Amino acid sequence: MNIDKIISELTLEEKAALLSGSDFWHTERIARLDIPPIMMSDGPHGLRKMDDTAENPNDAIKAVCFPTAAALACSFDRELLETLGKALGEECVAEDVSIILGPGCNIKRSPLCGRNFEYFSEDPYLASQMAAAHIKGVQSKGVGTSLKHFAMNNQETRRMSYSAEVDERTFRELYLAAFEAPVKESKPWTVMCSYNRINGVHSSQNKYLLTDILRDDWGFEGLVMSDWGAVDDRPVGIDAGLDLEMPSCNGKNDVIIIDAVNSGKLSMERVDACVRRVLELVDKAEDSKSEAVWDKQKHHTLAGKIASECAVLLKNEGGLLPLDRKEKIAFIGEFADNPRFQGGGSSHINCFKVTSALEAAKQFCDVTYAKGYVTEEDRSDKALLDEAVKAAKAADKAVVFAGLPDSFESEGYDRKHMRMPQCQLELIREVMKANENTVIVLHNGSPVEMPFAADAKAILEMYLGGQAVGQAACELLFGEVSPSGKLAETFPEYLEQNPSFLGFPGQEDTVRYAEGLYVGYKYYDKKKLRPLFPFGHGLSYSTFEYSDLTLSDSEINDKKMLTVMVSVTNTGKVDAKETVQLYVAPVNPVVDRPLKELKGFEKIFLKAGETKKAVFKLDMRSFAYYETKISDWYAEDGMYKILIGASSEDIRLEDEVYYSNKTPLPVHFDLNSLCGEISAVPEARAIFEPVFKTIDVGFDENQTDQAVSQEMLDNMIKDMPLRTLVTFTNSPELTRGRISAMIDELNALMADKYEREADEAVR
Repeated sequence: MNIDKIISELTLEEKAALLSGSDFWHTERIARLDIPPIMMSDGPHGLRKMDDTAENPNDAIKAVCFPTAAALACSFDRELLETLGKALGEECVAEDVSIILGPGCNIKRSPLCGRNFEYFSEDPYLASQMAAAHIKGVQSKGVGTSLKHFAMNNQETRRMSYSAEVDERTFRELYLAAFEAPVKESKPWTVMCSYNRINGVHSSQNKYLLTDILRDDWGFEGLVMSDWGAVDDRPVGIDAGLDLEMPSCNGKNDVIIIDAVNSGKLSMERVDACVRRVLELVDKAEDSKSEAVWDKQKHHTLAGKIASECAVLLKNEGGLLPLDRKEKIAFIGEFADNPRFQGGGSSHINCFKVTSALEAAKQFCDVTYAKGYVTEEDRSDKALLDEAVKAAKAADKAVVFAGLPDSFESEGYDRKHMRMPQCQLELIREVMKANENTVIVLHNGSPVEMPFAADAKAILEMYLGGQAVGQAACELLFGEVSPSGKLAETFPEYLEQNPSFLGFPGQEDTVRYAEGLYVGYKYYDKKKLRPLFPFGHGLSYSTFEYSDLTLSDSEINDKKMLTVMVSVTNTGKVDAKETVQLYVAPVNPVVDRPLKELKGFEKIFLKAGETKKAVFKLDMRSFAYYETKISDWYAEDGMYKILIGASSEDIRLEDEVYYSNKTPLPVHFDLNSLCGEISAVPEARAIFEPVFKTIDVGFDENQTDQAVSQEMLDNMIKDMPLRTLVTFTNSPELTRGRISAMIDELNALMADKYEREADEAVR
C-alpha cells in the first residue's frame, strides 16, 4: 500500500470517515482507493467474535474460554502467557480477526472493581511482564493486540465520566508503569484509551497521555483507538493523538471533523497523521494475513493446563491435599457441577464446551455429589443443606466448591462488598462441622472475605479458570499436578483493611487517589498490617529451600547492571514448580518510598531433590523512583537490600548492594522554603545566616519557664517559611522583595552548581 499516495488522493470527507469504525467491529472501507476494512474482536482470554450467520447479531461464535487475567497473573509465568497468546493468535487468524482487544493491565486499586477479573495485578511490574508476554504471543501469529485501558480505569462506577485525581509520581510509578514495559518491549499494534478522565481531562483527548507520554516518552508507533463510546470531543481527540474512534460514529463526528478543519480549529496535518496510522494498521494487518486451523479441543486441553498452573493453594493444614483416590470423597456445591469460570461483560465467551469438576472427577474416583446451594439468589435451602451435611458425614473428605456467582462481579458495575453469598458461607460452616477434613475450592474473579479461613484445613483458589477449570481442579485436588500459583494480589482479611476503602468508588465524579503509591502489599508493608493472604503467597505439595544468594557486584551505578543468582532446591518428594520472587528495598531513602517492591520473578520446575539457579538482571529502573523535579526516573545514591522470597511476607534470603549515583538533583527555593531547608545547604546558609541571627519569635531567651525550651525555639525557627522572616525580624530593610531577591541569587548559584556536578557525573 502506497500510503503517501493514498493520503494525497483522499478527500477530507474520506479522511474523516477513516477515523471511525464502519460498524461495531470493522474499520472503514474506501473502495475507490482499494482500502479494505479490517476486523477486531473482544478477547483478552478468548475470542468473542460476532457470528454473522446467527439470527441474533449479538451472538458470538463458539470459542474457547481460557483463564481470565486475574488467574493468569498468578502463574507468574511469562512463557505460559506467551503460549496463551499464540493460541489466541491462531484463533484470530482462523477467524479472519486482525486485532484482538486486550490484554487489560490496569492496576487493581481496590478488590471491589467489577472488572478486576480482566486485570492482572496490584503490582505494576508483575502486570507489565504478564501483558508483555501475552502481546508477544498473539502478535507472533501476525495478529495485533490492543493494550487497554490506557489509563487509570480502576473502577466501573461512573466509568465514562469520573476523573481520577492522581499525583504525577503515583501516576508514573504505579498506573503507567504497568503499560510502559509492554509498549516498549512488545510493541502492541494498538493501544486503547480508557473511558475516564485523568485529572479532569478525558483519556480520549488527553495529549499529555496519548502523545507526550505514549509516543514521545515511550516511542509508541502504533495506533491509538478509543474504548467503545469513550470519545468526547472528536477534533480535540485528533489533536491529542486519538487516531481511531470505535465503534462507528454513523457519520456524526465526520461532520464535526470536517467543520473543524474548514474553520481552522483543526489542522489537516493532525488529521493526516491519524489517517496515516489507520492506513499503516490496515496495511500491516493485510500483509500479515495467513491461514490457520483452529483445533478447539486442543485449545480446550490447553485451557485446562493453563488453569492448573494458575491455581493458588492458599492453605493445606496437615497435608490434607492431595486427596486419596481410595477414600470416600464428597463434592459439595453447585459450582462442582456448574462452575463459574469467566466474568460478565464484553469478554464473555460463548464456550463450545465446559468441563466441570464433577465430570472430571470420574477419571480419578467415584465421588458423591450434593448441590448444597443455588446461585440464582442468595437464600438457604434446608433440603439442599441437609443433603450436603449428610454427604459430608458419610465421606472421608468433603470438598466444597464455592465463590462468587455471576451477579456478584461483572463489567459495568462494582462490587458493594467483599463477602461471599450467605447461603454458601452457611453451607461451608455446616459441612466443616460435619467433616473436619473439608477442602474449600473457590471460583471468583477477585478477593473475598473468608470467615472460614481459620478453621478450614485446605483452601484452593481457582479464580475464574476458564472452561476447563473442572479438569484443572481435579488434577490439582488428586495430586496429578502440584499447585504452583502465587497470589498476584493481596487478600485482605476484611474490606476495611484495603487502602482505598475510604475513596472507592468515590461519591462524586472526582475520585481522589489519596492512598498514592500505597496500593496492595506496599500499603500492608508500610502499615505493618497482616492481611489474610499476602501478595505472592502460594503453597505446593512439595517444599523448597533457598540458598547461595550471590550478587555480581557490591556497588553498581546507572550504567552497570546487577546480576543476582540464588539456588533453589526441591526438598520434597514431588516434582513441582516454585516461583522465586525478588524485591528491592531502599535502606535509608531520602524520599518517601515503599518498604520494598517486586523487581523480578522466575518460575522454575524442579524434580524431587533437584537444585537449579534462578537468575535476575537488575538495571537502574529496578532501584529508581519517578522524580518530579527532573520529570524522569532517578535512583538515589545509597544502600539497597536485595530480598529473595517465596512471597512478599516470606523472605528467605537477603543481601545488600550500594547504588552509586553522583548525579545531583536540582535544588530550587521559593518563599515557602523552610529555614531548616536553607540551613541544610551550605550555599543557602551562607546567604541567609545573617538574617537568621535577627529572628525574634517573641520569647525571652533568658526566661526560666520550663514551657519554653531551646528545642522548642529551634524547631519553631526550623519550620518557618522564608516569607515569615518579614514578620519575625526587626530589620526594616528585610522586605518581601528583598527576601525574593536573595532567593533568586541563591537559585542562580544552585543552578550553576547543578550543571557543573551533572557534567562531572556524566564524565
